[in-house]
This record gives sequence, structure tokens and C-alpha cells, in this order.
Amino acid sequence: MSGAVRAEDLGAFCAAVFEAAGVPAHVAKVVADSLVCADLRGVESHGVLRMPIYLKRVAGKMIEVAAEPRIEREDGATVRIDGGNNFGAYVGQKALEVALDRAGRHGVACVGVRASNHFGTAAYFAEQATAVGYAAIVMSNASQTMPPTGGLRPFIGTNPLAIAFPTREGAPFLLDMATSHVARGKILSAAKRGETIPLGWAIDKAGRPTTDADAALDGAVLPVGGAKGSGLSMGIDILSGVLTGAGYGPHIRNMYEDWHAPQNVGHFFLVLDIRRFLPLAMFTERLADYVALLKAEPKADGFTEILYAGEYEHRLAEARRAEGVVLPPALVEELTAIGREKGVAWPAVTTGPTSGKVAAKA
Repeated sequence: MSGAVRAEDLGAFCAAVFEAAGVPAHVAKVVADSLVCADLRGVESHGVLRMPIYLKRVAGKMIEVAAEPRIEREDGATVRIDGGNNFGAYVGQKALEVALDRAGRHGVACVGVRASNHFGTAAYFAEQATAVGYAAIVMSNASQTMPPTGGLRPFIGTNPLAIAFPTREGAPFLLDMATSHVARGKILSAAKRGETIPLGWAIDKAGRPTTDADAALDGAVLPVGGAKGSGLSMGIDILSGVLTGAGYGPHIRNMYEDWHAPQNVGHFFLVLDIRRFLPLAMFTERLADYVALLKAEPKADGFTEILYAGEYEHRLAEARRAEGVVLPPALVEELTAIGREKGVAWPAVTTGPTSGKVAAKA
């Protein structure tokens, strides 16, 4: 079962499994695309690794798979959306479409979302905005997995933030980051592989630094940059949760542990029509000059190239689209078994294993 599978086949498998679990086809496709997008970009913590818990939430009636997000308040460029407790990726996709429409009309759009779920990678949405010439800031809150600076137990989530701009060619500028030192999903992935984690990623439940992935999952991940990451996470929580009417802090339900109430995750989308400031061609020309100046900077020892945000992930995605996606054998076995239960066959492996790797991230 080891080896690479084509991204298209992996997406079709995931969508078919979701449909077999009762998810409408149009919802299943968006969720599957979001998961595969994460694996293509090297963010395996938010990729098809999440399939089992998503399906468990569906089976437990914790996600309203047939609910359509609806606008519950609007005033020109500002919109608040009730996600109806559907998949976060689908709710986020509908919110993005509203944001792009309003930004086209008003030059800018602020769309807040409540009653949603885990929405995967913020890059999935931000990259779509850049593809049609818009800039975007995308954020979401999450269930508490991280202590505030000075705290011992989890209070805030690893609340992600993406900032994206279109470029003239090649990869869009796309910063996509968690506000923790590392996304909790990476620790989950390490635990599944039986690997240790670097010191500084997390603490155990007694507040002690740990390299044990399982102990870290029982404890808490740590903010990136100490108080700065802690404060940034709080700001995202306020915009995504307090402002939108969604959950915030300890009021967001954990999708792995809470089986009595919806998560009530909140998202926030800020989309900007660049053309209201400069002709798009002029903006991308200026950004190309910025990138050229950046890459001409002297390199530190051990570095052969200076990369801008999102460039490495874009290259990796292109390589994996061409060569296929390689998943951990244990995950392949788990997904194959799930597919068998649903009557969906695991995709055929491409000709021989491939790493899907690009040059080391500098």
C-alpha cells in the first residue's frame, strides 16, 4: 500500500467516502479538496489525516452536513454568516465567495462567521482570492490547546492566520501560520508515527517541557514568540469569536473530546480589491521588484536562496501534483479500512514511491 497516489485520485477517494457517509456531493468535494490541498502544500497536520475525526463527527451527528450557511446580518461591505454547523471548509468556502462578491462591489469586504467547525488550512481560501487578483487576510479561532503566556493550562487555540497577495507569476505571496510554535496537528502526526517532537513545541499536563508527542497531546502546545504569539492568538480569537458571535476561549468545543455540543468555531475574512489602489498589473510589477530585491540580498551561511512566504509550499504542491502524494503507511491502512467499510476502494499507487520533495526549505 505504500507509494504515491495522484492528488486527483486522493481527492476523489475522500469525496466518495464522505458521500457514502451521507455528506452531500457538493459539500464532500469542497472538504476533500481542502484536505488534499493541505497535503499538497506539506501541511500534513491538516490533510487527509483529519478524515477519521471528521467522519466520526458526522456519524455522531455533530456536523450538520446538509445545512447551508446563511447571511444573518449585512451592511454593504460587512457581513455576518451563520455557518449552520456544517463542515468548516464548506462554510469557509461560502464565506469566501461572499467576501469576493462584496469586495468587488465595495473595494473591501469583512465577513465574520459563527457556528462553524475546524476549517483546515487558511491558505486554501486565501490562495483562491489571489487567483482572481484580490488580497486576503483569513483567520479562524480553534478549541483551547495553548496556554496564554504566564498560564499553565490551555485557554486559547493555535488560531491560524493567512495573509496573501497575487503575484505576476509563480507562487502568490502567502503567509499561512498557526500562532503556536507548531500546529497541534503536527504533534498528532508525530504521535501517529511514534516519533518524538522537538523540545520547545509543547508542555505536558504538569507544565513541563516535553519531547513525548503523546504527553504533549495531553498537555499544551506553546505560543510562537512567547507573549507575541499569545497576544496574536487572542486578537484572532476576538475577531473570529467575540466579534462574530461564535465561541471563544474555553467556549469553543474540542472536536476530539466534546460529543455533546457543536464546536461553534468562528472565522474572519478580510478581502481587498487591489484595483481600488493601483492597477493590478502595476501592483504585481511592484511586488515582482520587491521579490527581486529580496532575493538579491546577501545569504547567510548555509542558505542558497531567500524564499518569500508561500514559495516553498507552492513548489512542493507542484511537485506533488506531478509525482503524487505519499502518506504514512499507518494512515494509508486506516483510510483503506474506512474506505472498505464505505465501499470505496483506495486509489491505485503510482509507479513507485516518490518523496514529492523539493529543495530543503531555506
